[in-house]
Amino acid sequence: MGHVTDALDPADAPRDAHDAHDARDSRDTAGAPLEPLDPADMREQYRTRELITDDLAPEPIGQFARWFKETAANPAIHEPNAMIVSTADADGRPSSRTVLLKHYDEAGFVFFTNYGSRKGRELTANPYVSLLFPWHPLARQVIVTGRAERTGRDETVAYFRTRPHGSQLGAWASRQSTVIGSRAELLARYEELAARYPKDEQVPVPPEWGGFRVVPETVEFWQGHENRLHDRLRYVAEGGSWRVERLSP
Repeated sequence: MGHVTDALDPADAPRDAHDAHDARDSRDTAGAPLEPLDPADMREQYRTRELITDDLAPEPIGQFARWFKETAANPAIHEPNAMIVSTADADGRPSSRTVLLKHYDEAGFVFFTNYGSRKGRELTANPYVSLLFPWHPLARQVIVTGRAERTGRDETVAYFRTRPHGSQLGAWASRQSTVIGSRAELLARYEELAARYPKDEQVPVPPEWGGFRVVPETVEFWQGHENRLHDRLRYVAEGGSWRVERLSP
């Protein structure tokens, strides 16, 4: 019996593993082409408790702390500190990515990154930023807008020391957002660093790596409801205090 590939016209053979995967995904088990999945009819009716101004904490960080605690206690939510960070370059072209929140207090929301990454470069040129916490299983979102400022070096070093050894090496190995030839190249850099800094040796903090603190100007708490009549309560900074306003859904 000949090999399976003998029955294939070379022009029809997948060029690589990705093409083979795409070819499988585009047909059902009987070999018929799959119909594209239409998202138009995908919807859910949210059934939650009403969110009113009287229920809110006096300031947004207190309200965020309440919701964050409830979110972290919900097993349906993976990585409750995951947030979408949206930035824009000097020409206004936006970009977004998921980043982990690492600290929050009255001063703002803190995350860490490579300052040479796309978000790092964009925040250096244009400090205005938006954070989105998408807590879908609870039909909740928190949207923060404000300005990003770099954390102090002491704060950066203190956090870096809490990272696992492998993550510390990864911060050195990855020249974040730059084009790389292959994954093998990245792994080779990592192995070189692992040999240079074994687990019992302290890894220095990369000079181009550090934190951003997002100082909030508005913080919106979004609670989903039936018939798209959602609650949207937004704190707005006003001269050292906060005003709360309700937005139409």
